[in-house]
Amino acid sequence: MLDDQSPQFTTTLPQWDNLKPLAQEMRHQPTPSEDIIWESVRARRLNGAKFRRQHAIDGFIVDFVCIERRLIIEIDGEIHQDVDQQMYDVERQMLLEARGFRVLRFTNEQVFHWLQAVLDDIGAAIAE
Repeated sequence: MLDDQSPQFTTTLPQWDNLKPLAQEMRHQPTPSEDIIWESVRARRLNGAKFRRQHAIDGFIVDFVCIERRLIIEIDGEIHQDVDQQMYDVERQMLLEARGFRVLRFTNEQVFHWLQAVLDDIGAAIAE
């Protein structure tokens, strides 16, 4: 049984029926920056951590999550420049952090132009 601090990762979530098809669609239509990060973290390539992509947690679909390390990676595209989206992102991050996750956010530009720095940040978070 899940207590109040445990994230819900499975189909026990009431919204799962709505989230699952969307997560699957997102998994099959990644952005170029998501593809770059996925190639770097999949198959335990980054410090042995296992990541899932486009995974539902507590009613949200996160870009990447390492459940064992309680680490979420979000890649922010142009939509995240919108003020309303930024407010939603802050609220969402606070809720995920309240569940014990650390959330790292990177922009597409950071992934494209400073990939090694992004991977170093992710690696450091995994090591903590």
